Order: sequence, then structure tokens, then C-alpha cells
Amino acid sequence: MRSSKALRALPAVAVAVLALAGGQAVAAPASGSAQQQVIAARVLTYDSSQAAEFKDAVTKGAAIWNDSVANVELKPVASGQRANIRIIADNGWPRTATTSLGSGTIYFGRQAVDEGYNTVRISSHELGHILGLPDMKPGPCSSLMSGSTAGTSCTNPNPNAAERAEVEDNFAGALASSAATRDLLFVD
Repeated sequence: MRSSKALRALPAVAVAVLALAGGQAVAAPASGSAQQQVIAARVLTYDSSQAAEFKDAVTKGAAIWNDSVANVELKPVASGQRANIRIIADNGWPRTATTSLGSGTIYFGRQAVDEGYNTVRISSHELGHILGLPDMKPGPCSSLMSGSTAGTSCTNPNPNAAERAEVEDNFAGALASSAATRDLLFVD
């Protein structure tokens, strides 16, 4: 019985310690409560200042992901802030170097554009890597992550249901905010 009283007093003690230490205590809804906890989307910022002629395609690619998933939101970086994602135009093939889930550099290669690939599809595809998706090659045009294997006639910039679900899972809950560092290079 004595240990039961101690366990019931523990939350009050924790709140008091946090208050004395200058911390913030927040009451959580009781389990079984009808109140639903709303979790805000994780915001990732991108810097397209070096994307040259592909800035509009990057903006459209980000908007497509924002319309497709709820757990993550892509926004242009504010002036003077450091972005999670950098987009750089270059003359090579499009590729993405990730440093962790939601962070990295996209190299928007002109070679694929010169060969006839759709710029908005390239943007959406490369942002998909930043959001944790691997290439799915070979693949049909209906799969955004099939990349160049869908051919130059494919202009579909939208993730399919499986790709959307994987990104939602990648950014669900607290795990997304504490993702382990992982350096990956995707050359499409």
C-alpha cells in the first residue's frame, strides 16, 4: 500500500522538480480520453537559391509533396536561416546526397533535362529521396521513385499510395525528429 501511494505521488513530485528547475510541465490527456492529440507536421526548409532555372520546378515539387502527405511540410527557408535541404543546379545527372532523414543536398542535373526528362518529376523524385524513399527501378510511370526508368514520356510528378504511406511512416511521431544520421547518395 505504501508503494502505491508513492507511485501516485510521483507525477506531482516530477512537476514540482521541473518547476523549481525552470522546466516546463505539460499535462497529458488521460489514457482512454476522448480528446485526440494533434501532432503537427515536421517542417523541413529548402533553399533553392542555387537552383537556377529549376527554382519553379522545385517549388512545384515541394507543393506536390505538401498536398500528398500530412506528417511533413516543405517550406522555403527564411532569409538568414539554415535550410534542411539545399538544391543546386549543375550539369551532371540529378542526384541527392542525404545526411539524415529530411536533410541533404539535391543536385538538379541538367543532363536529364537535356535528354527530355520532366523538371517537376525530377524535383518531386529527388525530394522523395530527402523524405526517405529509395529508387524503385525499374518501374512504371505511376511510381515516382521509378525515376528515369519510366522514360522521357513520363511526366507524372505525384507519389503513388505506397510512396505516400512510406513518407507518412518515416515522419510519424517522435522518431522523425530524432532520426539517426545516415549519409546516402542517390544517383538517378
